[in-house]
Amino acid sequence: MGSAGMEAMRILLVEDEVPLANALQRGLVGEGFEVEVVHDGASALTTLERRIFDIVVLDRDLPILHGDFVARSLRDSGSRTRILMLTAASSSEDVVRGLDLGADDYLSKPFDFDVLLARLRALGRRLTDTGGGLTCADLRIDIASHRTWVAGTEIHLRPKEFQVLAELMRAGGATVSPVGLFDAAWGEDDPTGEAVVKTVIHSLRRKIGAHRITTVHGVGYRVAQP
Repeated sequence: MGSAGMEAMRILLVEDEVPLANALQRGLVGEGFEVEVVHDGASALTTLERRIFDIVVLDRDLPILHGDFVARSLRDSGSRTRILMLTAASSSEDVVRGLDLGADDYLSKPFDFDVLLARLRALGRRLTDTGGGLTCADLRIDIASHRTWVAGTEIHLRPKEFQVLAELMRAGGATVSPVGLFDAAWGEDDPTGEAVVKTVIHSLRRKIGAHRITTVHGVGYRVAQP
């Protein structure tokens, strides 16, 4: 992680044990990950509605909303965000249930930090193809080089256009709110940014084809799936 030219993987850490959460955040940031922390299931879902993450590191026994409910809700929304369950529930039945709910991996507490890193890196390798890009039908982007191709033809996107498109493609067909897109491209959570995002979406549609980005009225935008 943290290699020159590579974009940091974004992790949402959902852990109610505050000292453990703080220690993990420090360790993961030190390894080049971008980490946001919440301490209960309800905050996890709210944060996931606002922003797209590459991986969710999810405890199961959470206050307010159980981790199982969070995992199920994320999958029911159509999100392909990777889920790594990190929990003290370690029986074979617990592992099977977690994976059946949509988790991509399962690590029992107590755990070795290096093992967690290896699991996260393995999940990260599944996020992109071997060229370090994201693909949807005939639309392809390369995250490292910020290049974009439509039907095999390279097109030029401005930096903010690329960042908005990358956020939509990371969502894997799930709808992303204007606030979430603004946060991804400008690095801040600003509800007044909807007009700016609308302008960028209009420009993107001219360049990549209007049919490739769908408006979900009152909710946001998504990449049209083949």
